[in-house]
Amino acid sequence: MAPEANEFTLGVEEEYQIVDATTRGLRQAGKRIVPAAQEVVGQRAQPELYLSQVEVHTPVCTSLGEVRAELRRLRKEVGDAAAQEGHRVAAAGTHPFSHWDDQRLTPKDRYRGLAEDYQQLAREQIICGCHVHVGISDKEAVIQTMNRAGMWLGPLVALTANSPFWLGSDSGYASFGREMWRRWPMAGIPPQFESRADYDELMQSLVQADVIKEPTKIYWDMRPSTRFDTLEFRVTDVCMTVDEAVMITGLTRGLARTCYEHAQSDKPLPTIRPELLVAAKWRASRYGLEGKLIDLEARTPVPAPAAIERLLAFVRPALERDGEWDEVSSLVKQTLGRGTGAARQRRALARSGSLEGVVDLIISETAAG
Repeated sequence: MAPEANEFTLGVEEEYQIVDATTRGLRQAGKRIVPAAQEVVGQRAQPELYLSQVEVHTPVCTSLGEVRAELRRLRKEVGDAAAQEGHRVAAAGTHPFSHWDDQRLTPKDRYRGLAEDYQQLAREQIICGCHVHVGISDKEAVIQTMNRAGMWLGPLVALTANSPFWLGSDSGYASFGREMWRRWPMAGIPPQFESRADYDELMQSLVQADVIKEPTKIYWDMRPSTRFDTLEFRVTDVCMTVDEAVMITGLTRGLARTCYEHAQSDKPLPTIRPELLVAAKWRASRYGLEGKLIDLEARTPVPAPAAIERLLAFVRPALERDGEWDEVSSLVKQTLGRGTGAARQRRALARSGSLEGVVDLIISETAAG
């Protein structure tokens, strides 16, 4: 079956930290910054769980050029709104030194409910991610695409690792934020489903058992959106630069298109134990691009660049059909050369000798556009 004309559209959500321009610590300024940004970008700027965070989301885009232009615009306008208050915005998965116990919840019923239900998990949820929506209108195809994409999540995590520090210390992880997130119930790699009916039956059972209030409380690394005809990928840290955000958006769409087409042509679904899927993603969080990742087909560890090359080879035909291969492969090569956000943060600490210097790097790269 050929995809419909409106398939594989894109939407990107990014979460940012609000930091004080002088101390570089997190500031509880969302009540002022979000309304100021909304005067320019409307509802594309939104509050997040804590007052020291702000979220933006692009309109529906059809090309990576549109995604780039929208993220540049949103980062600039939210950054300008923060600057009016003497603050800055910073795109990193965790803040290098501010403590979760000093943060205040955004006063909305939704967030109060999360805090009540999840307690300490919610109190420590000072992390920022990037979500990519890929338009797929066929609800059955969404499930079959999701089934096939799980084995490639590790390389996506490794390329975008951007949260090495936690509460003033080096966590030892390239993406500690993703490890924080997977502690939540109904988080992590989704199981495989026989059909959309199988998925819907599980959602009904979880609601009936009062495990979740409704399907938006499913926090898997991928999930069918309840609001849009999309498959939502929510597996990565927020990227420090617009280039990296465009890179991961292109890779994600290429992955979704490839898996969709494999499902439509009835290619065999690879059988990989869920324990190996979890281990592969954990290794990506732990090492980023600076260690070995797991080749899930061969069941062996391989150097991270080799794992990334395998992902590129897998999605290349889809990227070439979209006219995006040159841009995406070039951005991947750039990331392999200069290192992930986590590696650059660690180098900034070595240069400056202070975590405030790390925050300065994050602020600068977030705004560079």
